Amino acid sequence: MADIRPFQGLHYNPSLIKDLAKVLCPPYDIITPQLQQELYQHSDYNFVRIEYGRELPQDKDTFNKYTRAAASFKDWLDRRILVIDESPSLYIDEHSFTHQGKKLQRTTINCLVRLEDWSRMVVRPHEGTLTSAKSDRLNMLWALQANTSPVMSLYEDNGKEIASIPKKQAHHKPIFQISNVDGESHCMWAITDEQAIGRIKGCLADQPLYIADGHHRYESALVYQRERHSASTANAGEAPYDFVLMTLIDIADPGLVILPAHRLLRGMEQSALDDLLARLDTFFNVKDYAIKKDIKSQINTLLTDDGDETKLLLCGLKPGHLQVISVRDFREIRPMFPAFHSEFYQKLDVSIVDHVILEELLGLSHEKAGTFLDYSYDAETAIKRVLNQEYQLGIIVNPIKPAVIKTIADSGDRMPRKSTYFYPKVPAGLLSYRFD
Repeated sequence: MADIRPFQGLHYNPSLIKDLAKVLCPPYDIITPQLQQELYQHSDYNFVRIEYGRELPQDKDTFNKYTRAAASFKDWLDRRILVIDESPSLYIDEHSFTHQGKKLQRTTINCLVRLEDWSRMVVRPHEGTLTSAKSDRLNMLWALQANTSPVMSLYEDNGKEIASIPKKQAHHKPIFQISNVDGESHCMWAITDEQAIGRIKGCLADQPLYIADGHHRYESALVYQRERHSASTANAGEAPYDFVLMTLIDIADPGLVILPAHRLLRGMEQSALDDLLARLDTFFNVKDYAIKKDIKSQINTLLTDDGDETKLLLCGLKPGHLQVISVRDFREIRPMFPAFHSEFYQKLDVSIVDHVILEELLGLSHEKAGTFLDYSYDAETAIKRVLNQEYQLGIIVNPIKPAVIKTIADSGDRMPRKSTYFYPKVPAGLLSYRFD
């Protein structure tokens, strides 16, 4: 199903940029204004200038963050700060990091994947998207004619045929190694052997790919592809922009970490919160617990899976207390979900939070909730921010398992926006794809 291709990767020139850790940056969607400023100070060649540059008061159509990104991109290529490999390759990245005190490693394949419309079910999304983010990435594509950061997707390697191929590359010299990127390290190899490339392509050709992170980038690439083809006077044929840069990871990789996206709310009328506890009691079993000193341990205990019961944890409704809620009868809340969503979707933590608690009980639509809503990917931090009165309400959800993502995507459904956070992100600047 998926058409996998090797490509001539674009990356920093390790002979000129000695400390690659100083020039990489996170992907655009997690760069805060403060982090953006820090990245600018790390190096004159930090990739933030291309991936997510500053906006200036004097910006206009002919001078803005996109035109500046394009100018930096061209300049760095001309000066060989950035280089393009001579041979088309598949790139193997061993990404090492620490999570919750454990040292982990995930092995990814970086390649091109033919763009396919969602309806073909070759590449399958699992989460909703925002229009504004897609517009930003589309502007970047037109400015640079390049994918600056990859779409992360999952695949299944049930026979472990693919897993054996990258291990053989460890006997060869990597094209570069990077350590101490926020406590992470990367070791990148280029596979140019046609037989090895053919084996990987063959293993992936008969299965779909599941987008884990980068829905906006993929959708923007689809729009860009259509716009380029419609503007072209040449005969319709295969073009470089018919492909998108992807980082592929085995769905069973022990280094695949998916963090839950806990909801945090502020700026609401106090009366709405005062009424919420009573309204929750209409649809949920509610249990009240005094907050203990060891909040982290208490959270884990309270949310321990109990059969098929979905549990959520709330903080902020009663001073010094947490509430654990579970749905009393799904038949009562089913009308609160859009009819096109499956029963499997309706039983997801994030679906219950967004449709039942936020929309139905608090009256916050997806559009309106954006002004009140924030996210945290650590439950203890989320609760402490409520206790410190940074937020009025915290809703703690359970992490999504990889199998759930596959089930949702296979059904053609999508989870609510901000349902998952794949950790750590693939840094921008590590490997890019220039298609013009």
